[in-house]
Amino acid sequence: MDPNQLPLRGLHLPDPTGWWPLAMGWWFVMILLVIGVAWLLRRALQRRKFYAPMRYTLREFAAIEADYLQHRNAVVLGKQLSALLRRGMLAYAPRQEVAGLTGESWLAWLDRDLPVPYFHTEGGKSLLLLPYYDAEKSVGNIDINALLAAVKMRLGTPVRRPA
Repeated sequence: MDPNQLPLRGLHLPDPTGWWPLAMGWWFVMILLVIGVAWLLRRALQRRKFYAPMRYTLREFAAIEADYLQHRNAVVLGKQLSALLRRGMLAYAPRQEVAGLTGESWLAWLDRDLPVPYFHTEGGKSLLLLPYYDAEKSVGNIDINALLAAVKMRLGTPVRRPA
């Protein structure tokens, strides 16, 4: 038989495969992706909420430090830092654990979770005495820079809950 006379039609290709509807595996991947993004968003919001008091107290610290640099009143600085530390630590720890602490026990609690015991140095110990000095008299040889560094370190380091 002559090949030119065969009744052959042209090639008939099937329609290209569409991307929709998706296969079951892709649905599973999308569900896992949505769950993962929701989990990450929840963790980010929890972290933001946890660190909100720290951001607030560090802003307050910067304002107190700027006020001190302008007026150079160490007694007012001591009172403001003491109140700020107390309020800041109450945001992280239970009231019954922190509110009643005074003196050396307060300094020991402030040194908790810090890499170096900043509040058992002369600058940190001045936090106990400075608010009670007479505002008109000289405060002596208190290291204000060490006190500011200790308070900033404490406010910038989150307090871990005891295990």
